[in-house]
Amino acid sequence: MAMSSWEPDAALVATLKSAAAALRDAGVPFAVGGGFAAWARGAPPTEHDVDLFVCRADVDAALEALESAGMRAERPPEGWLVKAWDGDVLVDLIFAPSGFEVTPDVLARSETMNVAGMELGVLPAGDLFVSRLLALQEHHLDFGALLPLARALREKVDWPDVRARVQESAYARAFLYLLEELEIIPVLTEVGGHRWNA
Repeated sequence: MAMSSWEPDAALVATLKSAAAALRDAGVPFAVGGGFAAWARGAPPTEHDVDLFVCRADVDAALEALESAGMRAERPPEGWLVKAWDGDVLVDLIFAPSGFEVTPDVLARSETMNVAGMELGVLPAGDLFVSRLLALQEHHLDFGALLPLARALREKVDWPDVRARVQESAYARAFLYLLEELEIIPVLTEVGGHRWNA
């Protein structure tokens, strides 16, 4: 499957390659997530950081591998990720994104794709959307960033599965309803007492 013709920032690509090689060489299972996972499927390039998904049990080994590659480790208080800095470029090692825990099964269903010249496991498009939609909240409600992503990946996402996994979030339901109204995705059926085509 071909990547987008748009190219992300060279520094981000270099950090992705360094981090992926360090984790691979250390035997730490991981999957590419975030903007690079979307870009690998044809979405506009990432402009922020490098997101790699690892199991909670592998966090220490992953950080150690990145430190051995010359990166600076950071353990923020949030409790769902750790970080490593490659100069000014941030690598997020995510083990408990919104909506699910990273497990060996999650990593096993990742798709092997060419990402910046490397064959890497990439988080499924559905998992990517579930984590993004369940991160929406009153003070972080950026539909503008999600719309182009949904347009680019609409045929690569199992929308009924995403809907079922995010139905408890009013913000996620509102975004999916917006996608229906814009005819980006088909009208979804009623689930859990919520009308999706009202």
